[in-house]
Amino acid sequence: MQSFTEFIQQLINGLSVGSIYALIAVGYTMVYGVLQLINFAHGDIFMVGAMVSLYVATGGLPPVLPIWFHAIVLIGFAVAFGVHWLLGRSPAATFRRLLPLIAIYVISVPVLFGSAWISRRLSLPSWFTTIFVMTFTIVLCGTLGYLIERLAYRPLRDKPRINSLITAIGISLLLEYGGQNSQVFGPTPQAYPSNLIPYLNGPLVSWHHIVILRVDVLVLALTVLIMAGLSYIVLKTRTGLGLRAVSYRFDTAALMGVNINSIISFTFVLGSSLAAIAGILWGVKYTRVDPLMGLMPGIKAFIAAVFGGIGNIAGAVLVAVVLGLVEVMVVGYLPGGSQYRDGVAFVILIAILLVKPSGLLGKNVVEKV
Repeated sequence: MQSFTEFIQQLINGLSVGSIYALIAVGYTMVYGVLQLINFAHGDIFMVGAMVSLYVATGGLPPVLPIWFHAIVLIGFAVAFGVHWLLGRSPAATFRRLLPLIAIYVISVPVLFGSAWISRRLSLPSWFTTIFVMTFTIVLCGTLGYLIERLAYRPLRDKPRINSLITAIGISLLLEYGGQNSQVFGPTPQAYPSNLIPYLNGPLVSWHHIVILRVDVLVLALTVLIMAGLSYIVLKTRTGLGLRAVSYRFDTAALMGVNINSIISFTFVLGSSLAAIAGILWGVKYTRVDPLMGLMPGIKAFIAAVFGGIGNIAGAVLVAVVLGLVEVMVVGYLPGGSQYRDGVAFVILIAILLVKPSGLLGKNVVEKV
């Protein structure tokens, strides 16, 4: 009886961990499905979500950006206008191209100041604090995803794919090691407020050595709701129709009137928002944040996306949950299993690439050259 209850407990733990992996994996598979690009910076957006939510919840959000940041932004806009002028484009056309970036910059200054003012007056636990922290974090990570696509990936869209891949790795390293700067976050892990969400601490059910924590129930329920909403967006809306058209063929979708740039930007914003939610849930569950926390969950989510059939949302979610279960079972039942919990994910990846390279639910596609 005890072995059965232990198995049920491990099953619950694995479902909770796998649900967080699923939120990250969806971002990987959506970007690849549209751009045929592995966005290795996605796991670090998950880290940024946890870090930013920690700052907002504890009143550590800076009210203003440093002077050097403003100088870089203004110099960047000046250089962009100069380059477009040398290429013979009119100032009006240049301004229209840069308008989204200018708007983000202009809006961010008062929004950051106001958000810092509010965060210093928040109290935990409070539903207003929870809603404010989650909203700010999701919006900021969504904006970060848009900026990464707009500034780093879009100029390389018609270049060899290896260029975009190297750029993705560079952005990932920038976020990881930039976060270790003492003026940003620092290399030392910090405690995450476990009472960010009211009434979440403690068990919901405790029966025959089976303990179901409230946080695990929240993670599972929220993941199911988010996946249902995502399925509705992809399958039932015009934006989802455009996303599926772009994932099939760029040129055909453009001929049908689909705005390619808008669809790709939407994909990055949506995926980054899901990573932000995963970062918050991870912080609440494990109560620890550090600049390298996105490395292993990001890699495991990428493995789930590959195993499920890269570009297939349902496959990524399914395999992410399975991967979480396998990881927990390895720790719970293998002698010294905690030493192999990360390695087992790579073993699964190698096995899948050898046996079924297209993934569990993926399809073999013949590339014409």
